[in-house]
Amino acid sequence: MRKFIDEKNLKSNNNYTNYLKAICSLSRLFSESNIPYLHYRIAENIFCKAFNAENLSRDDLAYDARIGEIGIGLKTFIDKGTNQEKITELNMFSNQLRKLSGKKLAVTLSELRNQRIEFANRTYGIKSAVYHCVARKKHQLNIFESDYDLIDIANIKKIKTQGAGISFEDGKNEYSFNFSKTTLFKKFYTPQNATLISIEILDDPLQLILHLFNQQIKRFIKEKIAGVNFVILPLYSLRESKMGHKIVPEKSGLNQWNAGGRPRDKSEVYIPIPKIIHNKYPQFFPRRETSFNLYVPTGEKLSAKLCQENSKALMTNPNNALADWLLRRLLKLKEGELLTYDRLKLLGIDSVRITKIDKQNYKINFTKIDSYENFIEERNE
Repeated sequence: MRKFIDEKNLKSNNNYTNYLKAICSLSRLFSESNIPYLHYRIAENIFCKAFNAENLSRDDLAYDARIGEIGIGLKTFIDKGTNQEKITELNMFSNQLRKLSGKKLAVTLSELRNQRIEFANRTYGIKSAVYHCVARKKHQLNIFESDYDLIDIANIKKIKTQGAGISFEDGKNEYSFNFSKTTLFKKFYTPQNATLISIEILDDPLQLILHLFNQQIKRFIKEKIAGVNFVILPLYSLRESKMGHKIVPEKSGLNQWNAGGRPRDKSEVYIPIPKIIHNKYPQFFPRRETSFNLYVPTGEKLSAKLCQENSKALMTNPNNALADWLLRRLLKLKEGELLTYDRLKLLGIDSVRITKIDKQNYKINFTKIDSYENFIEERNE
């Protein structure tokens, strides 16, 4: 298992430990406790900066970061020796899961978890994975790694039904599920050889921040605020979603190949761009029929452009490149097989984020369910 705190990468490790010491020294901003405060988003940003890792946390898939072909789950928690931590939320399956119990429930939870990991592996080209943990104790941090394995369904055992849920093991790890939170947890044990970092918590961090602001930070404040650098696009029909029922249209969008009117290639698809996106952000995309580069999460480059009336379709050239990547490789759909919303729901996604690098280059990543609605609602407010 890959370790990130070792002598082989001393420069990055020094940066990492110094970043952690610096941010945890400000704990009095948030708490009077002698246990260092470390928000999980800050921990993710520190790790990615120190190790030059790609931050995947906004994608809401299985991993928080990636270094090459290594997927990384990042965890920070108060160290109790044995720590039960959330590894996936399954809110969309709450009603379905409440109907199950015992072995059937444990297997279903494991299948949902494994499917999401495997989808993330295909999306990012992950070959191996690890959990990187920052466990917080009084005036110190314990850094250690834990395996990030698929649940061994064939070896599920020691199933215990509890009032609020269920617990089980697979011979390697211990899991539990809570019905009220619809969340699957995994136990993390702090090892004896964890790397210890001593933390000095400042009594008056505000005074230090004020000093830094007056002496240094002002020169970094830009006069102009950057424009919008990303948009969220739905993979489903907005017409039906307004009536409270999300579907992927059977004859348009990612099922465009199934439309009538003329013979069509089985890989003719597009990602729909709602009119409101063009109205709110008219400068985000290039003009219709203008080619640009679209990078998928593995770094592969597709040639893309906007097509159809009102530039309502994001397509690739050749058109089947989008279908080959999204429908065949990631979603594992065969030619002639319709994409359904249930398939997206199973993986916990229903939208994509398009990030603008510059006028010629864009990136595409998946986002969790309801991301498009939240994106539009936040901008309206």
